[in-house]
Amino acid sequence: MSGIWYYMERDMIKWLRGRIAVVSLLVMPAAWLIFVGLALPVTFTGNYLDFITPGILVMTILASSLQGGALLMFDRILGFLNKFLALPTPREDILFGKILFITLRGLIQSTVIFLVSILIGATILSPLQYGMVYLILVLFGILFSGLATTLALYVEDHDSYGAVNTMISMPLFFTSSALMPYRVMPPWLRTIASVNPLSFAIDAIRAVEAGQFPLMQIGLLSVLCVVIIALCMQVFRRMTV
Repeated sequence: MSGIWYYMERDMIKWLRGRIAVVSLLVMPAAWLIFVGLALPVTFTGNYLDFITPGILVMTILASSLQGGALLMFDRILGFLNKFLALPTPREDILFGKILFITLRGLIQSTVIFLVSILIGATILSPLQYGMVYLILVLFGILFSGLATTLALYVEDHDSYGAVNTMISMPLFFTSSALMPYRVMPPWLRTIASVNPLSFAIDAIRAVEAGQFPLMQIGLLSVLCVVIIALCMQVFRRMTV
């Protein structure tokens, strides 16, 4: 665990020293929530903030995870990854350290989303419900941060990674249940949204808000996490730089 902790601590210190990056990563999700949550629901019945907040939370974790993959890419380009691989700590510690940092950073952003949503009119949940929501976000963050960190091993430069980032995030977001309920989707979109990992996390959070335990969605996210992390560990064990 010490190796994982030190890799996480290194990235955390580097992130906190970049004040512009810290502020931008905290402001952007809040701006999404305010402008989308207050401006979009023209014909929506009920509290649209309660409906849109889970989508913004999951999109925030997704964006944080995909951006976090660039950390390893820069380590590889600048030569730090070669030095890490020469250390006696297991190679998987690099992967788990990145996942831990990226997930913690995403949870910090999610906390800002929660606070802003309450300030502008969202329903306040119980401590148990907030704990369940954080559990779902952790599972989702582990899933995509592991995937993004592994993907960064094969991308040559920052521009290419940015293009891959957009190619993954935008289709996933707009084909999920983030912005509209299933009942108003066209049939083709409803089919795609029902198998979208973002929808699993979003629907799970909405179920928690409704006082339910989303066993199926949490189970699906857990299985995906185990599969993806197992594949990522194999890649890290065999990688050469």
